[in-house]
Amino acid sequence: MAKRKTTIKTLAKKATQNGRSNGNGTPVRLAVQKTYKLYIGGAFPRTESGRYYKLKNNSNTLIANMCLGSRKDFRNSVVAARKAQGKWASRTAYNRSQILYRIAEMLEERRDQFIATLSDLGYTAKQAAREVDATVDRAVHYAGWADKYQQIYSAVNPVASAHFNFSVLEPMGVVAIFAPENHGLLGLASAIFPAICGGNAVVILASEKEATAAINFAEVLHTSDLPGGVVNILTGKRAELRDHFATHKDVNAFVYYGSNKADKKAIQTQAADNLKRPIFIDESDLFKNYHESPYRILATTETKTTWHPIASDMTGGGGAY
Repeated sequence: MAKRKTTIKTLAKKATQNGRSNGNGTPVRLAVQKTYKLYIGGAFPRTESGRYYKLKNNSNTLIANMCLGSRKDFRNSVVAARKAQGKWASRTAYNRSQILYRIAEMLEERRDQFIATLSDLGYTAKQAAREVDATVDRAVHYAGWADKYQQIYSAVNPVASAHFNFSVLEPMGVVAIFAPENHGLLGLASAIFPAICGGNAVVILASEKEATAAINFAEVLHTSDLPGGVVNILTGKRAELRDHFATHKDVNAFVYYGSNKADKKAIQTQAADNLKRPIFIDESDLFKNYHESPYRILATTETKTTWHPIASDMTGGGGAY
């Protein structure tokens, strides 16, 4: 009997250690750890390479294992972005505005979650709240610009002939972005919003050291009205992906947040191969109004000029052809 009691106690102890019981018969839940994946084409695939890196905070505490995105992941993202971009650009400006505002609503609803995510990364509660609030405000800001920038920056140009001459803005297409390394949520949003506001599709490499905020943000995009493929989010290392971002033939612009001179020089040289537009942005203070400028929208647009005749020399009339 004594031996049997010892066996029962041993089994109970093991059950407690395994999370099945707290020792008095009450079940104890096992914590479900989140698996952070990539966000490509409106889905959450694992990296095709099967590799990962350990994300730690300032105290060297392990937060999560993050996918180490590869060249193949990037190429898949560009295919998804190209497929989605045309339909996204054909949406009305008002509809893009509505979707950006819906993203702001969902960020606001999940405010506490994002504050907790940033706190895990080493932010104080005050810093985390400030970042989340600024991200929501930035979404609202670009939602407001989505149906206005075209009227402000397009033009009817004076010409010395019997023509109307119109200049209008069009999206560049697929925009590749290196997000700011600091401010993993606000930096990501500040890079994405102006590009999609103008009708582009985006492939963005998130901050390596604050990547959990990016994948949580991807879940907001996924459950909003934003079509899959318009935004694709990778995690990984800049050094490994820089050349692929800069040389891909189906990328129209490369937005680089940072100050590394070697990176900038390499991007400028490699981007010239297919006339890709390199755009370099200082990430020193993402809270400044400079990062809410409508010129951020213009940075990833092209100006299309159309000539339209207004009179016929044969008739001498004033009607349009």
